[in-house]
Amino acid sequence: MSATRRQILARASALGSGIVFTGALSELFAGTAAAQNLGHTGYGPLVPDPNGLLDLPEGFRYTVLSREGDQLRSGEGLVPSNHDGMAALAGRGGRTHLVRNHENRPTAKIPVPAVEGLTYDPAGHGGCTALTLDSGNRVLSEHVAIAGTAVNCAGGHSPWGTWLTCEETEDKAGTNGYTKDHGFIFEVHPTDPHRTSAVPLTAMGRFQHEAVAIDPQRGVVYETEDAFLKPFGLFYRFLPNKPLGGVGSLRAGGRLQAMRVPGVSDLSMIQETGATFDGIEWVDVPDPLAASTPVRLQDYGPKGITHAQKLEGCYWGGNCVYFVSSFAHSADGSAADHYGQIWRYDPQRRRLTLVIVFGPDTDVQLPGESPDNICLAPSGGLMVCEDGNGAQHVFGVTRGGEVYAMARGRQNIGTPDKPEWGEFAGVTFSPNGDTMYVNCYTPGTTFAVTGPWRR
Repeated sequence: MSATRRQILARASALGSGIVFTGALSELFAGTAAAQNLGHTGYGPLVPDPNGLLDLPEGFRYTVLSREGDQLRSGEGLVPSNHDGMAALAGRGGRTHLVRNHENRPTAKIPVPAVEGLTYDPAGHGGCTALTLDSGNRVLSEHVAIAGTAVNCAGGHSPWGTWLTCEETEDKAGTNGYTKDHGFIFEVHPTDPHRTSAVPLTAMGRFQHEAVAIDPQRGVVYETEDAFLKPFGLFYRFLPNKPLGGVGSLRAGGRLQAMRVPGVSDLSMIQETGATFDGIEWVDVPDPLAASTPVRLQDYGPKGITHAQKLEGCYWGGNCVYFVSSFAHSADGSAADHYGQIWRYDPQRRRLTLVIVFGPDTDVQLPGESPDNICLAPSGGLMVCEDGNGAQHVFGVTRGGEVYAMARGRQNIGTPDKPEWGEFAGVTFSPNGDTMYVNCYTPGTTFAVTGPWRR
């Protein structure tokens, strides 16, 4: 699963004036805790799991924490379908709180159970469930954290210990049976969900949300929009009226803005790792609620706005925010093709840098395409959830650009020689870095993976 990195050539003329080139993959870890102990190799070949669920390198083991169709420990109903984005939040006494999305559409096999006071739209089948684990990853509790939402894809954790769950839809009331408009972000408290209830954070926009990341110093919230077909999505920032105000503070509203990269209408145009743009602009969104026109189609003036296909994962690292474009296909209307990009935005310098390009003849080669959820590993390096065809993996990426398989799903639902593969999602690490938590989307399964992470 290794891959060679090509040398980065400073060919500024190929991309026009005003663009400079910097270091490549090492930038991703600069200024982060992971940079103190960067991994340079993988953990060895995957060992087939005799139970047919999850293949891992030697020395690692998994525990199934929760599976679709099991009874919730709260007695509220069944564990819902379609496990997606997730966060691991620190609790007291070494406990960990997992808040898990369920990307349920109206056709979902098992909806999130409706709970009084926690249900936004009775016709919505999505939402979140929350698990509390002890220091040994034993499940102490499992309950509904929010219900009645729709297509809860990813999200992000707040500095004050809550989860922001994102609806990846723009359906309005009257569409697909919904009784309320959808396409919002909701705040979810992991242990006391009635404290946050089911209140949409409307000022943060109504569009096909994917993920968010919060600047822990300034309180600015960054948001990605997963628009698969043209017109593609935008990268946003939300300036709260009460930055870093704690639980419920985002309800106080603020300004939603979209990113404009001068001279770049589509991020897929940029193909060279290390390409850097200074003077990034932020333009106010005319109508964040998208009453008549989707946010990405609104009028941003004569200079237009910068689009990108399939904007997904988003996280904060060091002093910057990172976001993923899973792929770009010119056949869909993108300016160029790629197999995945990771971008870095430095708010202090107003600088945008293309840190990684995945794919053939690029810096980092995944065996397939479509990187989705990502996170930094405590041992250094990057964990990437694959969202493609065939066998599905969690891949690790070292500082040197080596790609290795960290996990392979083997749900073994069908015949042994033709297993059904479910994508991975929600990869995250425990606060102490000893456990990787990850979801299999279908059949919905949440795993805890332990082993020699700091090797």
